[in-house]
Amino acid sequence: MRRRSHSLLMLAGLLGALVSAPCLAGETAATKEAAPQRSLPGKALDAAKNAASRAGDVLTRIPCLPPKGAGAVSASLPRVARKLHAGEPITIVALGSSSTAGYGTSSSAYTYPSRLAEQLRRKYPRARISVINRGMGGQEVPQMMERLQSSVLDSSPDLVIWQLGTNLVVRGEDSSGVAALVESGVSKMQAAGADVVLIDPQYVPAVTAKKEGASRMVRLIREVGRLRHVSVFPRFEVMRQWHEDEKMPFESFSIADGLHMNDWGYACFAQLLGDTIIKSVDEAKAEPGAERPGNVIGLRPM
Repeated sequence: MRRRSHSLLMLAGLLGALVSAPCLAGETAATKEAAPQRSLPGKALDAAKNAASRAGDVLTRIPCLPPKGAGAVSASLPRVARKLHAGEPITIVALGSSSTAGYGTSSSAYTYPSRLAEQLRRKYPRARISVINRGMGGQEVPQMMERLQSSVLDSSPDLVIWQLGTNLVVRGEDSSGVAALVESGVSKMQAAGADVVLIDPQYVPAVTAKKEGASRMVRLIREVGRLRHVSVFPRFEVMRQWHEDEKMPFESFSIADGLHMNDWGYACFAQLLGDTIIKSVDEAKAEPGAERPGNVIGLRPM
């Protein structure tokens, strides 16, 4: 009985650690689980991790509220809408840098692509939805364009979510020529038949310290969205509202490096992005030429 009680205590401790694990750069929950001191059977560990993922929703700590007045460029997701309404499988590719890869999360389950996949599967339980994470830390538009074929187009995506611009702003690099590259990339995605959503930089100290560059990048991405008739999720404005309007300190949604989000930040971002996609799909009603209103953030399918 003493051994069984000890095992139960260890399982409870594991669940607590998975739910409340701090966001430490370079150290994830998965790394901890792989440590030599692990003594519970593999199946028990997997069950504990799955239970923690279901029960440990970080959004219960701070509500993830829809932003006020922040909308995306008016566009539709016709391919995604048509295939979902027809019951056909959907492939989504998330292209980007470290905030797509999920640097700063305590578990790979807490990256925004993983969170988004869970949300879309809850909303469309009969659909086969695959979300492929193609984030690579430190990259910017030129490097992403070099791997566009292998990382994105070869997967025959129905939707590409392209997060870009942050590293260029933080490094203070010249943005001339970036707009043409982004336009070219979006054009190739569209030519392959994919819907596209662009994601602008995050509102965090490392980005806001370069105010002029950040503003220029946000405008650049929004202009490309307008020219190519694709959606732009306004991450910069959404996170600005967290900090300035909701009075959330940066440490509430970002880690100590002042650049990357924490579990809550990624979870709320994913939730709002999912709201956008779901409302766009529902309003399209499988009509090829349908367009949605500019403000599409607000539906909460939880």
